[in-house]
Parts: sequence; structure tokens; C-alpha cells
Amino acid sequence: MIPLALVLAVVAAPAGPHLADLRVGNGAGPFAGDRRLVTTVSPNGDGFRDAAIVRFRLDEPAVVRLHVLRTDTIREGRPAVAVVWSARRSLSAGPGWIVWRPARSTPPRTYIVRLTVTDRLGRTRTYGAYGPSGRQDAPVVRVQGIDAAFTKRSYAPGDLADLTIATDARSVKVQVFAYGNQAHPTPRDLRTSGAAMTPPVTLDWTRHRSAPARIRVVRAGNWASGLYFVRVTAADGRVGYAPLVVRPRRLGAHRVAVVLATNTWQAYNFADANGDGWGDTWYVSGEERRVDLQRPYLDFGVPFRFHDWDLTFVSWLDTTGKRVDFLTDDDLERIGSTAELARAYDLIVFPGHEEYVTKHVYDLVSGYRDLGGNLAFLAANNFFRQVTRSGRWLVRGRLWRDVGRPEASLVGVQYAGSNHGEKQEPYVVRGGSSAPWLFAGTGLTDGDQFGRYGIEIDARTPASPPGTQLLADIPNLLGAGRTAEMTYYETPAGAKVFAAGALDFAASLDQPAVSRLVENLWTRLARP
Repeated sequence: MIPLALVLAVVAAPAGPHLADLRVGNGAGPFAGDRRLVTTVSPNGDGFRDAAIVRFRLDEPAVVRLHVLRTDTIREGRPAVAVVWSARRSLSAGPGWIVWRPARSTPPRTYIVRLTVTDRLGRTRTYGAYGPSGRQDAPVVRVQGIDAAFTKRSYAPGDLADLTIATDARSVKVQVFAYGNQAHPTPRDLRTSGAAMTPPVTLDWTRHRSAPARIRVVRAGNWASGLYFVRVTAADGRVGYAPLVVRPRRLGAHRVAVVLATNTWQAYNFADANGDGWGDTWYVSGEERRVDLQRPYLDFGVPFRFHDWDLTFVSWLDTTGKRVDFLTDDDLERIGSTAELARAYDLIVFPGHEEYVTKHVYDLVSGYRDLGGNLAFLAANNFFRQVTRSGRWLVRGRLWRDVGRPEASLVGVQYAGSNHGEKQEPYVVRGGSSAPWLFAGTGLTDGDQFGRYGIEIDARTPASPPGTQLLADIPNLLGAGRTAEMTYYETPAGAKVFAAGALDFAASLDQPAVSRLVENLWTRLARP
């Protein structure tokens, strides 16, 4: 007979070897926000915070496998991770450590360090297998570049702009660039193809190498309303950007307003501010209900998909000599009435993915349309979900269609699906005869194809306004009956509303036929 005490001991035995006192450091002192399981490194070869040192104590001899994981969004209900570095060590019982020295080219962001420990009996224990809503039980390493973010999303000419910078560089250079093809020759910024608006200003950063600091160095002078970037560079080659929107000094300085999708920029921002290794966005975890509007953007500070949604359009405006008022979602929020908006603008253009809007903005824009104001939506999936503002936070709400306000009733079409860009196809012209004004000079007639589009698509619904006209479609792009539709409608009050129906439509404005099509659209809509 086996003694009961022995049976209890066997049942209580651990499932595998154990790592005690697990922690991580950089060997040179913490950056603000570092703690036992979070450290910050900057792999620039200067000997200061160049490596992450993972320390632990083994309770028995074991093989320790370490995988550095880059996390991403949730796809098909599962978190996406990619291994960027691995190591394997056979270690004795007692203190142990493994060092990760990231390459200089390692993208700045946080990485989860997953440790799998296997003993001589084949028993295994894993640390770092948690998902975006799980309890952190493994080290996270923050590879630091230069994080930069403004405290506001737009400034009027002459405003002083506060910029927060986080880096352990000894000095930084700060310079402002305007995006677009400028008429005069100036130095070009390679990443955003911008024109220098100011000379670089060098700042001694030695007192701020362990915590973010705020500076006030940017003055928006008499610059035209537009999209600008501040570039912050260090001598070791690190670079960071922060978008800066200069709004008009007064509404209606120009009769066309361009609204940049700044709420969507932050909703798709995968920056991990809380240090758990997962991006702080509802695109990573459905349990995440809000995003911080003052976070620096991941990927060197350039908003996610900015190149797809906005950059080509901004360049097209400059190339064709268009002068417009640039607004952010915050600027729309500050406008008190539809009458004020209608007095200021004949046309409002949404070039990007205007997915998240507050009730005030939905009411404002639909009321503007009802008064005869013209609208152009050059992407897809617009006015999809309600959000609210709570200080610096954007809080996710319900779908507009689920609260009785389907977006098709305003836009003409609404979100019909996505394939994440896995398949893109050309538009087929359907409105060459019924809307000849749109296709004039493009060389396109009914049945012709142009471009390659998709990612997310829109289509008409029973809520679409009466007389909504099909201009072009991408048949069955997402399967039988799931077709992308480009549309146009007019209202009895005289409003004219165009919707592209595909997420990346504006990105094709460098194609002559598409440029002419949008020029025709502009001519028709940019007037009372």
C-alpha cells in the first residue's frame, strides 16, 4: 500500500521546472515606466542600454529556450505573434541569465520575452504565453527609438505647440516639414517627402535620458493650413516623427475643408504604453474600450496606413494647386452648428478612413448635407462606429447602424466586409453614360476597368438615399454577391455626395485617369 502522504506529495508535484525571481534589466538604469518585468533598451552601440538581460533562478537543471516575440493584431480570433530572436541554454540549478542584444535595425516597440523551461524528465513550463488580456508573467523589452507626440491634434497659425519627446539620446535635432510637392526647391525629408519649413534646432538632451520631457519649440507662424511633420533625429541615426495639423485661422478661409481621420489614426495605433507587450488598441483586444489620443505613433511616429489613406491625396492637392482648410476630428467637434459649417464650406472631403465619429460630428455632417452641403468620401468604411471623448481618451461605442443611424443613409454606401488586402481587383465603370461629367477626359467608358482596390469595401443598402447612383463596382471581390460600389447621389436641397467604396481609392490619385476623375468630381462639388 502507498502511504497517503506520498500520494499527496505526488499529486502536488509541480508540472515542470520553475523560474524564481524572474526579472529583466538593461544594465544601465531604468527609463521611466520600467519595472521588474519591463526594461527599455536602445541598441545604438554606445554602451548605454544596448542589451536586455533576463535573470532568473532555476530550481533544478533545465534547458531554457527564449523567444523574443513581436505581437500584432487579432486575426480570426487569435493573437498574431512573430519570433524575432531565439536562444537555447542548458543551465544548472541556481542563478541564470540570458542576454538579448537587439540589432540596430530592430523596429522600436515592445517585445514579449517568452521562456520555455524543460527539465531532464521532459516536464515543461512556459512563461510569456499570455494574450492581450492575460496576466503578464514574463519580461517585456521596450526597444526605444525616438517617441514624439503633440499634446493637441491641431494648432492655429501662431499657436505655440507643446511636443513630448522620449529618447535616451544625448542630443536631438528638431525640424518641421510640410508634406507635399512644394513650388520652391527646398531640402526634402526622405520618409515623408516633405519640404523643410524650419532649420533644424539642436537640443541638449542629457538631462532627459531617463524620462520623457516636453518642449515648446514649434511656432506655426503664418503657414498655410495643412499637414506638417516634426522630425526629431539623434546623431546615432534614430528618428521619430509627430504629425502636426495647422488648422485655418478662421473657418472658411477656403471654401473646401479636408478632414483628416485623426480618430482612426489613433484607433489603429499599436503603441504599447502600459508595457505588457500588446498594443493599446481595440484592434488587439476586444476588451480594450478606449485609446489614448496623446500617444506617440508606432513605426517612427508616422500614423498606420497614412501612406495608403492620406499621403497621395495631400500630394495631389498640392500638385493641382488646390487650396483648402485642413481640419482634424477635434476641429469638427468644436464647430457648434450645422449652419456655421454650411456658411464656411461648399464641400467637405474625407480622404481617409473616417471610421470613428462622435454623435456631435455625425449630427453636424448629416445636418450640413441636409442644408445642401456637398460631401466626398474617398475611402471606405466611413461613419461606422460611435465614439465619445473623455479627456485625452477616445472611447469605443456601438455601430451607428445598430442605433438606428446606418451610415449608408449619409454616405450612400456602408461597410460590407474586408479581406485585409489579400485580393484586390479593378473597378469596372458602370456610370459612364449616366454620369458622363465624372468620366469626361478619363478615357473610361462603361465596362472599362481601372486601378486595383479593396482591403475594406462598401456597398449600397436599403438605407441608401433614394436615387443613389452606381458609378463603378468591383464585382464579387469578397465572394459571391459581396461587391464594392462607388456611388453618387443628390438631395432635394441640392447636396451632392460621392463615395469611393474602396479603402485605398485615394492612394491611386497618381494615376492619370483617377486624377482626372477626382478633378471632375472637385469641379462639380466644390461650388454651391
